[in-house]
Amino acid sequence: MTELFTGLRGDDYDRVYGNARLLARILRYLRAHRGAMLASAALVVGSALLTASVPVLIARVIDQVRDGLGLGFLVSLYVVAAAVLAWLMNWARQALTARLVGEVVYRLQRDAADAALAKDVAFYDGNSVGQVISRVTGDTEGFSSVMTLTLNLLSQLFLVVLLGGVVFWIDPGLGLIIVAALPVLLGAALAFRRVARTAAASTRRVMAKVNANVHESMMGISVAKSFGRESTVYRDFDQVNRLSYVVYIRQGLIYAEILPLLTLLAGLATAVVLYEGGRFAVLGRLSPGEWYFALQALGMLWQPVTQAASFWSLFQQGLAASERVFALIDSEHAIVQRGDDPVGRMDGEIEARGLHFRYGTRAAVFSGLDLRIGARQTVAVVGHTGGGKSTLAKLITRAYEFQEGELLVDGRDIRSLDLKEYRRRVGVVPQHPFLFAGTLAENIAYGRPGAGREDVERAVERIGRQVWNRCVPLSLDDRLASGGQGVSVGQRQLIALARVFVQEPDIVILDEPTASVDPLTERGIQNALTRLFAGRTVLVIAHRLSTIRRADRILVLHEGRVAEDAGFEELLRRDGPFAALYATYYAYQRPAAEPRHSGISDHPR
Repeated sequence: MTELFTGLRGDDYDRVYGNARLLARILRYLRAHRGAMLASAALVVGSALLTASVPVLIARVIDQVRDGLGLGFLVSLYVVAAAVLAWLMNWARQALTARLVGEVVYRLQRDAADAALAKDVAFYDGNSVGQVISRVTGDTEGFSSVMTLTLNLLSQLFLVVLLGGVVFWIDPGLGLIIVAALPVLLGAALAFRRVARTAAASTRRVMAKVNANVHESMMGISVAKSFGRESTVYRDFDQVNRLSYVVYIRQGLIYAEILPLLTLLAGLATAVVLYEGGRFAVLGRLSPGEWYFALQALGMLWQPVTQAASFWSLFQQGLAASERVFALIDSEHAIVQRGDDPVGRMDGEIEARGLHFRYGTRAAVFSGLDLRIGARQTVAVVGHTGGGKSTLAKLITRAYEFQEGELLVDGRDIRSLDLKEYRRRVGVVPQHPFLFAGTLAENIAYGRPGAGREDVERAVERIGRQVWNRCVPLSLDDRLASGGQGVSVGQRQLIALARVFVQEPDIVILDEPTASVDPLTERGIQNALTRLFAGRTVLVIAHRLSTIRRADRILVLHEGRVAEDAGFEELLRRDGPFAALYATYYAYQRPAAEPRHSGISDHPR
């Protein structure tokens, strides 16, 4: 049996909240709606008193009818009037409840989405995006269900207590009959569990739309953070979330109409039955008041009994859902800034001093890394897999938090800078760029908030119109699918490169931007890169010989340290780690007409 639950392990950031703490947290969201809650309570009391007065009055009056049906007819009219008033009060209460729950869920989803967007790239490397989506959408929806159930059940229980008290006051025997009938009513009421399926269909569709938006945003979170565009992602989500809010309100109003309508129909049926019962009472066949009151009490008890039967299990599910949402909101950030100093234009000098970093509990990637990259230099970073190339780039972009040491830009600790502004000054072209659903122009303009069509056109021109037209045979107005489906990796790299041209950063980090293009296109892109590199500090994770040879310096990382640091020709003359790497990999990328370096062996070492 235990094996069935092995896949249900919670996320690392899950927390356990006591019921009292959870309820206190929920009350914070309700506190802003005190007026609506007081109005709803007043409607509950008024509706319950009105509803309870009808059977009490009728029972007393019916037992006194002996000489005709005139008085019974007048009481029947009173029942109709009371039912109509109760319907209006219930409709108003249900409408208030629907709006109240809608407002609370809207705020909760907004806070959850805001928390999810504020999480660092490291958070998404270690946690499932689908789980985050589930918390932002599914768990908040489950929380809303238990809120609606609780508010409705409390109103019904008030009526039950009031009516039951009157029953025992008038005739304890009738109270015992009602208590004995509860198990039968409960069993019969459980047969109505499918009623809500149709009403929930529209809500499921709009929630699917919300899920799609959140999933795309989370899949592209590293791109958004690289360009400092979290606010744009949040604004797009907020638009979809507002749509779900409207649909949710409509669903609540539909539910609010069904129950009061049933109450009204029950009141009309009661008037008819009352009239016939009064006629039987005149004939002396039974005690009209006792018969009617017992029947009416049973009729009023079935709905709250049904809700109470499933209340505690659903209540616990709602608390569990809220716990998951609050755990996401309260989870700590891996990236912790010590200040928010303005960044401004940067020269781009990068220096690491005694840098220590490890992924979780795994072996350290860097143990005291020291390096310096001069301002406006182009530095290629090479090394075997696992040497720390990509990790160094992630630390510079603040995707991860290092444990010890210092990482300085222009002599300032990057932990003291305004994080969003800093990230806007650092451009990144990943090896596998992410594209958002939208036009090609919109994807390129993503590199800078407020960028217009002229900026996009200028970026394409700087890459080279001939290269662009050959490699990206798309109009700037063509729409792209989420994730860039249907667009090759090489084309996505060109689009990502255009984004950086629009961004105009001070530091550029490239994860081999020509890794997925043909040699002819590579030459065109290299010319574009020359224009991009001018006046900027560039860090290139290099896998192509052509890229390495263009660099001012080459850093050779080996087992988390700088094994060598010099120019291309100098490193070959040293016949050290880079020469070995060149012989095993880079030498085979040379054009056929280029002679081999005389001091390098053709065989791996």
